[in-house]
Amino acid sequence: MSAGVLVRRVAHGATALRGGSPWRPTPYQLFGGLFFLVMTLAYWRVPLCCDAGQHAAVVERLKAHLLSPRHPMADLPGAGSPYYSPYAVAQGAFARLTGLGGWAVVRLSGPFNLLVLLTGIGRFVRVLTPRPWAPVLGLGAMVLLWGTERAWWSGYLGLMSMTGNLGYPSTFAIGLAFWAWALTGARAGGTGGPVRYVGPSGLGSASGYAGVGALYGLIVLVHPITSIAAVLGAVAFVAGWWRGTGAGPAARSTAAVAGRWLLAGAAALLVAACWPYFDVFALAGDRSVDAMHERLYDGMPGHFWLALTGVPALWLRARRAKRDAGQRWRDPLVLMFALECLAVAYGWAGGHYTYGRILGLTLVPLQFALGVELAAPRPWPRWRRGLGLVAAAGACAGFLTVQAGAVVPSALDPVGFDQPPRWPTYAWAARHIEPGEAVITDGYYAVHLISGYGPDLAAPAWPDPALDEGERLRRLAAVRSYLDPASTRAERTAVARRYHVRWLLLTRWRKVPEEATVVAWSRETGEVLARVGP
Repeated sequence: MSAGVLVRRVAHGATALRGGSPWRPTPYQLFGGLFFLVMTLAYWRVPLCCDAGQHAAVVERLKAHLLSPRHPMADLPGAGSPYYSPYAVAQGAFARLTGLGGWAVVRLSGPFNLLVLLTGIGRFVRVLTPRPWAPVLGLGAMVLLWGTERAWWSGYLGLMSMTGNLGYPSTFAIGLAFWAWALTGARAGGTGGPVRYVGPSGLGSASGYAGVGALYGLIVLVHPITSIAAVLGAVAFVAGWWRGTGAGPAARSTAAVAGRWLLAGAAALLVAACWPYFDVFALAGDRSVDAMHERLYDGMPGHFWLALTGVPALWLRARRAKRDAGQRWRDPLVLMFALECLAVAYGWAGGHYTYGRILGLTLVPLQFALGVELAAPRPWPRWRRGLGLVAAAGACAGFLTVQAGAVVPSALDPVGFDQPPRWPTYAWAARHIEPGEAVITDGYYAVHLISGYGPDLAAPAWPDPALDEGERLRRLAAVRSYLDPASTRAERTAVARRYHVRWLLLTRWRKVPEEATVVAWSRETGEVLARVGP
């Protein structure tokens, strides 16, 4: 067909009425849609737990004061809290418009985050390869190939952990990271998919690069630790698929491409710097959460060893990169894996254990390299058949030992799979407590969840740059002193007055102080709610 000539395809049969062939879903659209339905139902059937109380509390504070929210868990100013990200502000605005509470908004955020994640995965894999089954197999590897011991943490996207963290900002940020990598890879020279995000010049518009940079800036604000992995992935794509060196036009083209990537970086920094709720760059020197993340490095083999099934696929990509371009490490997935491993190792060696939060994303190159490799058309050589068998065995092992309970309800479970954690709810207590009233509690579940209903804690459960860590530790010491059986009434009264405590939420093993009045109790846990003061 000559340039400038338009050829109209003749429609036959029933399709003539519509002027084209009937739409048929791709394998990923079909299986991705099924996965979306199953995972949403699995997420909704399990009571929210763990960090969900913190995120629900953030929504409650923004619902009350969108522009100047209080501290997420204490009766203190909230300026500088990184929990008030663009994602959280959007949730707070949604809560104000609809009248929904923080728990309901976090619950509804799960399917939305999952949609962002699944569409991002689809675009990401299309940049790597046109093979239609690659995103299906990559998704399967991502949710099953972890380990044979439960890895439950924000940002870990195995089937089991998804039942708890789909509604978290980390899941939304990871979905954006897949979108950002897809856009970066397409501009860096990806040839895998049918969609190219470049203009007639072959470089793409400057505004397009600025938009990609703004997306990275948004990831930085939504979940700063995820942005480390996202930026390392961007470096891997740009360095892996860099085009053009030399003199004359080639040098000018290289300079133009470099200028556009510098523009993207500047846009990311500008977006991150302009957010008014907190200074994201101040978090770089904050080590208040490192201690709580040290356990991320414990038990790593049991948590992640099945993902090593993807090592042969990654090695094959490295070999092909050397054969095609003379550079063994120029493949983006190989570079991404190497850079993220270095970041994780730096966190362990330097005591910056928060870097361990990107361990889940460190598995992405392994999992998706495997998915791309096994999506190759048949007939397969013997080595690929062997790799497929090993991957299938690993997926079965991961499903049966850790992940099955996420999607198999206990009522339908003939084996006795481990189920997601089921924490109690505290609506029974929250109905007596006014939003903003301070509570002292000795229960592990209560201290993590009660703030999600609107009350404050005398001592917040998590570190937060909006509250000096020394002050938080002093509050914790005061709460321990209050709960000490040897404490006197005068000592307890002093603590209650200092932190404006109105309520006690105590486990059934704790004696209620003489000056407190029992208001309610839970049949589920035996916990008691008591009022102190007038």
